[in-house]
Amino acid sequence: MDVPIRNISELRGEILRLKQLEHEQSIAIGDRFKNFSSTFSTIASIFQGRVNADGTRASFFDQDLVGLLSRFVLPFTLNKTLFRNSGFLVKAIVGLVSQKASHFITEDTVTGLWDKVSSLFKRKTPEETPSHKGVPPMSEAS
Repeated sequence: MDVPIRNISELRGEILRLKQLEHEQSIAIGDRFKNFSSTFSTIASIFQGRVNADGTRASFFDQDLVGLLSRFVLPFTLNKTLFRNSGFLVKAIVGLVSQKASHFITEDTVTGLWDKVSSLFKRKTPEETPSHKGVPPMSEAS
């Protein structure tokens, strides 16, 4: 809410409103984790998915096999190699960032990257190299 606050009484009113909102939200969160069944349903909702803006359902398992494996392999590999001697916070941040980055890793991106890298190392055959046969030499203009 972008209401300009012009004086101290409006500031105090806004602080009270935000404290009331915080209290209401803490009660709602407490109700979600009150007993085992509600806790279990909250955790299970992660795997059921969510509704996208276009009305389709997105789930944890909607990614292809490469994307799904990268969600686990990428953080594990980074924490065991590059961030081996890092602390708990750094490893947690690396885990969160790599989880988000794994959404961009799909089978198509991996095969596209493989094709680009392999084309760099592929030897050109004589038919693929440009030929200068039949092109007259350039004459110098006097």
